[in-house]
Amino acid sequence: MDGLMMDQPLLLNTLLWRTERLFHDKKIVTRTGPGEYHSYTYADYAKRVRRLASALLDFGVKPGDRVGTIAWNHYRHFETYFGVPGIGAVLHTINMRLFPEQQQYLINHAQDSVLIIDEDQIPVVEQLVALGIPSVRAFIVMGDGPIPETTLSPVHRYDDLVAAGREDYEFPVFDENTAAAMCYTSATTGDPKGVVYSHRAMVLQAMCLAMHDKLNMSESQVWLEVAPMFHCNGWNIPHTALLQGATLVLPGIHPLDADYVRTIEDLRVTGMNGAVTIGTMMRDFVRASDRDWDLSSLRTMWLGGQAPSLAIMQWWEQTYGTYVVQGYGMTECTPQICFNSIKSTLAERGEDEVYALRQKGGQPIPLMKIKVVGEDGGELPWDGTSVGDFWVQSPFTAREYFEDERTKESMVDGWFRTGDVGAIDPDGYVIIKDRSKDLIKSGGEWISSIDLENALMAHPKVREATVVSVPHEKWLERPLACVVPADESLTEEELREYLTQGFAKWWIPDSFLFVTEVPKTSVGKYNKKEIRGIYAQGGNAEILRRIGAGSAKPVA
Repeated sequence: MDGLMMDQPLLLNTLLWRTERLFHDKKIVTRTGPGEYHSYTYADYAKRVRRLASALLDFGVKPGDRVGTIAWNHYRHFETYFGVPGIGAVLHTINMRLFPEQQQYLINHAQDSVLIIDEDQIPVVEQLVALGIPSVRAFIVMGDGPIPETTLSPVHRYDDLVAAGREDYEFPVFDENTAAAMCYTSATTGDPKGVVYSHRAMVLQAMCLAMHDKLNMSESQVWLEVAPMFHCNGWNIPHTALLQGATLVLPGIHPLDADYVRTIEDLRVTGMNGAVTIGTMMRDFVRASDRDWDLSSLRTMWLGGQAPSLAIMQWWEQTYGTYVVQGYGMTECTPQICFNSIKSTLAERGEDEVYALRQKGGQPIPLMKIKVVGEDGGELPWDGTSVGDFWVQSPFTAREYFEDERTKESMVDGWFRTGDVGAIDPDGYVIIKDRSKDLIKSGGEWISSIDLENALMAHPKVREATVVSVPHEKWLERPLACVVPADESLTEEELREYLTQGFAKWWIPDSFLFVTEVPKTSVGKYNKKEIRGIYAQGGNAEILRRIGAGSAKPVA
């Protein structure tokens, strides 16, 4: 017997329909300069989105066409989030931090037909044309003034295109499984893999994020979207903010840590999301500043990419009362898999125990299933100690990559193999031990680089730290630590003694290199692949030469 419910598809434009009516007077704010902001209402936003959608149709964009963007976090870029998929086309947000050759690969693999770009990206796109992007037939430039002189052709001004559209345009109804957006993995190994999100997946993910108690994306929030809008659709936060009618704040073009801090103070921001490195840089900026910053409005800071350290959690909470929350996600999962929140039955535990829980990857979000699979292929118990590979399954998890043979390596029997290794405790909190490729096998025993990193980052004299595997003649692999000191009095011996309090001696890195910075990927994660590559070219000395030796006292 079938249910007797209306067959209404889950489409992104249904979120917009609700918001432009219920939250028509709420704002989208974009930083345009120091202390300067562009602001308009969701009602104005919806009119421009409809104009954009109709103009793209008139421009010749058809359902299924891929429209690429290379742009910063601002209101025009956000308009493409609903305008492009609203007509059945596919929004492809391109990582603007990649090398031109990598961007060329993404554009050609996705077969983008149109590129919508910020005007400061024109020189980069000119390079892409020279390299070869034959599927692209037109360029649309976003900016406040006339289009700068360029060799791109044909080239159009974004605002002129929007002005030519119709604000009473009605979005068509189509199947909810229609592609809405494309993102590519950050490719720590091999070429990036394309993930195609459906309307259904993105609507469900936004609704799941809206439910989360610690995120609390309610109408009263003033939320700063720091995570790049090209990375997993800004972690789907823009869609969730719009769904709930929260004030959405976008940091604009070329933001720095000082801009985030000033924006929070100026606009009384209540929540933000960004990479762990962003939270660290903001802390360091505030510490070094010659003035006091009023960030007391900031109640929630979602830091991702890797687990935030205990030190960063405690500093924000003790200094401003800001609750640092984390989750666990991947491009393939639209992107969230788990989100951390302390169950009421566990909240009365001691402070140290609660902080330990908060450093776990969290519990699976609604509609997400997760299991731990052992080396023999069997499912392991949720006992907090049985370590294996994480496999996941949900309505917003990719079932295959876009035109990529690597699908068969990752998607098995309806489950996605994440490539992450860890355990799950009896309350469902995920404990991430490492990426499978980053685990260190020393003398036949496994060492978790993440556990060592978290311990090092908790040291008061450490600003950043990462641990990688390097070859060893006897033990095959050994851990190497790259540390950015926060205090020049830090010594290698001090770190060794510190780590021996919590780890077996054979876990302790053979070398601690004090460096000026830890290399980052294009999405702000520690770039272990780059460090391993530099080591292979000349060992510790080459790392110090290429990255830069940090200021720290040598071991006596």
